Amino acid sequence: MSIDGGETSGLSTIRGRNYPSMRQFTVFLENRVGQLIEVVRRFESTQVRIVALSITDSSECAFVRLLLSHPEEGREILERAGLAIVESDLIGVELPENPQPLLSICTALLQAEVNIIQAYPLLVRPRGKAAVALMVDAIEMAQETLAGKGFRMVTEGDLTEEE
Repeated sequence: MSIDGGETSGLSTIRGRNYPSMRQFTVFLENRVGQLIEVVRRFESTQVRIVALSITDSSECAFVRLLLSHPEEGREILERAGLAIVESDLIGVELPENPQPLLSICTALLQAEVNIIQAYPLLVRPRGKAAVALMVDAIEMAQETLAGKGFRMVTEGDLTEEE
């Protein structure tokens, strides 16, 4: 892509491996025994790993939220299985090394008036550090605020690294 006099922006797509957010897949399942393992088994012989997981259930259905190491392949696997899914953007934040890392993150977002909608830990440790996935109501503001305060963001590219 060229800008004015032929310069390139360096961005070939709006979303790529280092796009500053992570994709969450919410899978809607019937709330009965064995449904979760059927989803998990779909990734068994692939390079796709579940790197974060959250489950919310009700009497009729369960909402399984997944972050995957290879989201493009993961989406294809879920779609081929005929599962009802919704894709959303989340941000990943490394926990700072201080006595109250979540307090630090929450305080920074509160000062920017950014609301946290969902939060759960990553099962992997990108760069050897604990991290959380956050769904927020203003993703760009949250990213700018946290980066400006020195927090290190986790991207999709960080989720494929092997420890």
